[in-house]
Amino acid sequence: MSDALTLPAEARERAGKGASRQLRRDGRVPAVIYGGKEEPTLIHVEAKELVRQLGTGHFMNSIVEIEIGGKKVRTLPKDVAVHPVSDRPEHVDFLRLAKGAKVEVNVPVVFANEEKSPGLKKGGVLNIVRHELDLICDADKIPSEIEIDVTGKDVGDSIHISEVTLPAGSESAITDRDFTIATLVAPSALKKAEGDTSSADAASVPASAQAADEAEEEETTEEEGGAE
Repeated sequence: MSDALTLPAEARERAGKGASRQLRRDGRVPAVIYGGKEEPTLIHVEAKELVRQLGTGHFMNSIVEIEIGGKKVRTLPKDVAVHPVSDRPEHVDFLRLAKGAKVEVNVPVVFANEEKSPGLKKGGVLNIVRHELDLICDADKIPSEIEIDVTGKDVGDSIHISEVTLPAGSESAITDRDFTIATLVAPSALKKAEGDTSSADAASVPASAQAADEAEEEETTEEEGGAE
């Protein structure tokens, strides 16, 4: 399970763009806690601490305990709005977690026992289709990652969600299809695909040059004809 994080916060007295801009100038980031059949709570947090926690790499699938007014509120980050140029966080939405709640999160996948894959031993390449899985989990049992065993996988094999044993309390949010997570392809197939692309690019250059030469010859002929 992802480590729980603690984030100190203060209540926001005023909403609106003007108040939010002032908070950002003061090194704070406006935020809101919503859900849990309660009224939204307007808060603001320290920008430096928020950036530090975002840098952990698992902020969005961790339980964040927000300390406000001497109390702790268990939440899950749902959205972080960032500045389009500076990438600084400008607003955060937190979902309040009720007891026994289930949440939808994206959990990264990792691959294990690559040395036991015949296809990888032969020089095959693991083509990852999905780097994260969209899961519905118990709020207290959010996994930090999903490990997928590639033992016995050969070139041409695919790994589907139906093959993955998810941790207790977790299930796939996508239930209408047995989607592919990764495939094992031969390096020659990748080289061939790259070669076809290069050949197509190379072939298009002479064609373009020939068209340009022909257009130039026609233009020169017309000019000579006009001079006569």
